[in-house]
Amino acid sequence: MTLTAPPAQQRATASASPSDAPPRRPWRHRVSRFDQQASPYFYISPFFLLFGLVGLFPLLYTVYVAVHEWDLLKGEGDFVGFGNFVEILGDGMFWNSIFNTVSIFLLSAIPQLAIALVIAYLLDRGLRAPTFWRMSVLIPFVVTPVAVAIIFSSIFNEADGLANNLLNLIGIADQEWKHNTALSHIAIAVMVNFRWTGYNALILLAAMQSVPRDLYESAALDGAGAGRRFFSITIPTIRPTLIFVIITATIGGLQIFAEPRLFDVSTAGGIGGSDRQFQTTVLFLWELAFFRRDLGEASAVAILLFLLIVGIGVINFLISRRISTGDAPKSRAARRRARVTATTTIEEDAR
Repeated sequence: MTLTAPPAQQRATASASPSDAPPRRPWRHRVSRFDQQASPYFYISPFFLLFGLVGLFPLLYTVYVAVHEWDLLKGEGDFVGFGNFVEILGDGMFWNSIFNTVSIFLLSAIPQLAIALVIAYLLDRGLRAPTFWRMSVLIPFVVTPVAVAIIFSSIFNEADGLANNLLNLIGIADQEWKHNTALSHIAIAVMVNFRWTGYNALILLAAMQSVPRDLYESAALDGAGAGRRFFSITIPTIRPTLIFVIITATIGGLQIFAEPRLFDVSTAGGIGGSDRQFQTTVLFLWELAFFRRDLGEASAVAILLFLLIVGIGVINFLISRRISTGDAPKSRAARRRARVTATTTIEEDAR
C-alpha cells in the first residue's frame, strides 16, 4: 500500500521552491562581520593582559603572601590569617614610618602644587621664548632620582654643605639636616619639589591653554582683576586636570623611596637615618623584606600602604572638587538670607 500526502500539503510543498530559501551569506561576509564585532576587543586586550600580568596578579599574590609566614629564603610557611597585620599594627616603627611619610608628603605636595600653579599661570601669560621656559622647567624631571638625591645630599651635608654655608653668611649656625627629624623632612621635600614641580606645571599649563580667551576678556571688561580671573575662571575650568595632578602627587608622595634611601647612606645602611628619623613606609617595607627577610609582614605593610593611599586620595579628590567648584557649604544664616532674597524677588516680579 502506498501512502500519499493530502492534496493541500502536496500543493504547499510544490509551491515552496528552492529559490524561496534565505540566501546563505558568503564566508567573506561572515568574517567581515566577526572582524567588526571582535576587533575592538582585540585592540584593547594588550592593555588588560599587561595589567593582569604586572598589576592585578602581583596585588592578589601580595594578599596571599600577607596571610602566610613567608621567609625570603625558605619560602612559604604556615597560614596565619591576619597575624602579620596585627604584628605590624603593633610595631612602633611602622607608625613612625607612617608619620614620616605623611610629614614629607605634606611638606612636598602642598608647596609643589602651589608653585606649579603659579609657574603654569606665568607661562600661560605669553612670555617671550615660551619654548625655552617650558624646557627649562622640565629639565629637573629629566634628571634621574639618584642624581638628584646625591646632589641634594651634598648640598645638605652638615659638615661643609652649601645649605649650611649660605646660612652662615647670614649669621645662622650649622643645622643638623640629616639628624634632626623636621629638618630632614624639609630637605627631602625640597628634593621632591625640585624634581616634580616643573612636570606638574606643564600639565597644568596644557589645561590652562584650553581655556577660552573670551572668558578672560569678558571678565576684564567687567572689572575683574588678574587674581579674580585666576580663582573664578582658571581654577574651575581646569578642575579635572587639577584633580588628576593632586591624585598623582598623592600616589607618588606616599610611595617615596629613592630620595630618603639615598639622602644619608652612611648611617644604618640607608634605611632612613640613624634613628629612623626619615624612614618612610616604603623604606620600612624594604627593611622587612630584605633585612629581616620577612615577606609576610612586608606584604602586610604594602597592603596597609595601599589602603592609606586610597583613603588620602579620596579625601584629596573631595577637597579639590569642593575648592575648585566653589561648592562650600553655606552657613544657616547665608541660606536664610538667600531664601529671603529669592522670596522678595518673586513678590516684586508678581507686582
